[in-house]
Amino acid sequence: MTAETGGAVRALIRHPAAPYAAPFAVFVLLLVIGPHVPIGVWEQPLRVVILAITIFVFSRRVIDFRATAPAASAGVGVVVFLIWVAPDFLWPEYRGHWLFQNSITGELKGSFPEAYRTDMVFLVFRTVRAVVLVPIIEELFWRGWLMRWLIDNDFTKLPLGSYAAGSFWITALLFASEHGPYWEVGLLAGIAYNLWIIRAKRLGDCILAHAVTNGALSAYVIAAGKWEYWM
Repeated sequence: MTAETGGAVRALIRHPAAPYAAPFAVFVLLLVIGPHVPIGVWEQPLRVVILAITIFVFSRRVIDFRATAPAASAGVGVVVFLIWVAPDFLWPEYRGHWLFQNSITGELKGSFPEAYRTDMVFLVFRTVRAVVLVPIIEELFWRGWLMRWLIDNDFTKLPLGSYAAGSFWITALLFASEHGPYWEVGLLAGIAYNLWIIRAKRLGDCILAHAVTNGALSAYVIAAGKWEYWM
């Protein structure tokens, strides 16, 4: 590594947005390359390790797990879970409509290989990723960084939970787009989490709410065999 390259890397690591955006970038990269690099049962443990290291290296100085209203945050998480599963539970054919499965949103299919649906190593690490790491990664990016950056490029001068209509709705819409055929419940979830960061003003509350949602959803996936929710 040349001195110039090393300087560029150090500058990237020190950039104010890096603690919020770097874990999300690695998360998306792993989603993209994962299907093309099959490594069997060790795929999920490896993803967990890579993401955990990325969070530790980049984000440990900005993460605050303290919640101002833990019970209410958990309640928000439960409500979002119910929103997520209700349409498919009440109307089993609902998500077959072209509004949800098309060339833009993609097809409804899980990323969880059938061969590993009874493998405890795979299940445990996939659950850890969903319940522990994803809430940290996504809340850092969406509510910790993007909502503020869309208001002011110098986002660090704005407190968490700062509100502007454009920022609120752009973040919610982009969060929805991340969830493919589940875009409409993703939009409602994004709205709920956005409202909660505005109300709570602390990232720990949103991380907790998101973790409860993903924990309940993971339990539902395993218990009911709804593997398509694990995209």
